[in-house]
Amino acid sequence: MKLTSEQLRNKWMKFFSDRGHTPISSASLIPENDPTVLFTTAGMHPLVPYLLGQPHPCGKRLCDTQKCVRTGDIDEVGDATHCTFFEMLGNWSLGDYFKDEMVPWSYEFLTKELGLDSDRLAVTVFEGDSDCPRDTKTAALWEKCGIKKENIFYLGKKHNWWGPAGQTGPCGSDTEMFVDTGKPKCSPECSPACDCGKYVEIWNDVFMEFNKNADGSFSPLKQKNVDTGMGFERALMNVNGLKSVYDTDVFMPIVDKIKELSGTGADNAAEETLRAVRVVADHIRTSTFIIGDERGVTPSNVDQGYILRRLLRRAIRFGATIGLKPGDYSAVANTVVDIYKDVYPELAAAREKIKTEIDEEQARFERTLENGIKEFEKLCKYVQGDTIPGKSAFRLYDTYGFPLEMTVEMARERGFKVDIDGFNKRFEEHRNLSHAGAEQRFKGGLADTGELTARLHTATHLMHKALKDVLNDPNVNQRGSNITPERLRFDFSFGRAMTPEEVKAVEDKVNEAIAANAEITCEEMTVEDAKAAGAVGLFASKYGEKVKVYTMGKFSKEICGGPHAARTGELGHFRIVKEQSSSAGVRRIKAVLE
Repeated sequence: MKLTSEQLRNKWMKFFSDRGHTPISSASLIPENDPTVLFTTAGMHPLVPYLLGQPHPCGKRLCDTQKCVRTGDIDEVGDATHCTFFEMLGNWSLGDYFKDEMVPWSYEFLTKELGLDSDRLAVTVFEGDSDCPRDTKTAALWEKCGIKKENIFYLGKKHNWWGPAGQTGPCGSDTEMFVDTGKPKCSPECSPACDCGKYVEIWNDVFMEFNKNADGSFSPLKQKNVDTGMGFERALMNVNGLKSVYDTDVFMPIVDKIKELSGTGADNAAEETLRAVRVVADHIRTSTFIIGDERGVTPSNVDQGYILRRLLRRAIRFGATIGLKPGDYSAVANTVVDIYKDVYPELAAAREKIKTEIDEEQARFERTLENGIKEFEKLCKYVQGDTIPGKSAFRLYDTYGFPLEMTVEMARERGFKVDIDGFNKRFEEHRNLSHAGAEQRFKGGLADTGELTARLHTATHLMHKALKDVLNDPNVNQRGSNITPERLRFDFSFGRAMTPEEVKAVEDKVNEAIAANAEITCEEMTVEDAKAAGAVGLFASKYGEKVKVYTMGKFSKEICGGPHAARTGELGHFRIVKEQSSSAGVRRIKAVLE
């Protein structure tokens, strides 16, 4: 069976709509009020409060196509299957159906809707441990559907357990589905846990029935949930019998544009050339989605802006090896917008912004490289012996964006070697620190519905309205929010630093709302009705889709998922700790409740 990307999306939505699921819009790539991760990494991420039991305005059965970004496997990008941006097809049961329904539906969709041969499918299930028993139930359901017993594998937590997204939250065992590529087994023990390439994962059904607590223990959720995720690009690849995700219709126009601009048109190009084309295609696609998102960010040295900067500069480095020039990268981004403009119209709306940001970052990087070359020349004067130290090579990489290969090549031209082992040691130390920094983000988040978090969340609404009133600028809008139990952080669009008087005026307005002790009410309504009622928020939802609107007396009316206090008087005293720049045209406020 051959399917276009549009046909696959439509098949997914129809299959689950026919089974009582309400289609919902993709959430923003930039998580709201969530410090656990920099980007939305899975379809379940925006749904955590509902997986924990909060009623969803669209019911107990949902399905969608979610925009996702993951950079953990960035070094693998360029192979057949890894991407930093991808779409995830998802469906959910929020305390409704469970394994008995989901396993047969999964089999039916894979074999009948996608036309995959049952004999080419392999599945894994949880082998069991002290936290959760062996999942013989799911294995039996797969066998009953028609999966051969020898193609059902029991694996441990590393492979068949999902969640929580942070240190605490909903989680449970899962069953993963793989397509057998036909490659021979690398060993008698070869299984879907192996990285040899014989098995390619296509879908994952998570059976959430536990909440992981702060002390590491597990307790039953008040409702059992199903959370599934199918990698859209990998599904397209497998259904169409293609060799890589870069051969699918969401990538081929991008790849063709890069080949046209770089002159690397031959399909039998060298392996390193093919990898460079793919890295540029992936990274520019991801950057286009990050900049063009409803809460889109711009390149900077912090948080999402830092990841965006690294992606763009990595694309430029690889692009330079195949002859891409300034202006080519934004031209590639334009092709990305053309591919997705009907599915994600926010990209078309941000087309000029995307072009400008990519061109400006290209120019900034060129200047950085020029400075780096000067730094390299200085370094050569002070090298003792014939070897450039690893720490110096790493500084060129980390500060000036020099890849190790560039430093090695320039050193060779001047008769020097490079301490590659020393570089790798520094690189590993840097990566470990980065991972530690990411771990520190796992605090608070959507799974944290404690009183302090709820109050701070409520305060962001009041502050958002106060900012609009005090700054009297129609373009002042929320661009990001990050809440822990200790403080709130709020990004908003505004082109200059606030004056001390403006900061004080915002504080006063929020504290006035708190002193009024206004009741906080929640209504479910369509996006159109929310607009008509004057609610503030992202209006990216589909026509007719229901959302929650929180009203706080006469002070604020905003679309949001929660959690919130019952009355504004519960918040105590509001104080802005810092107002600073976040990125170009975006300011950041940090505030506390006392």
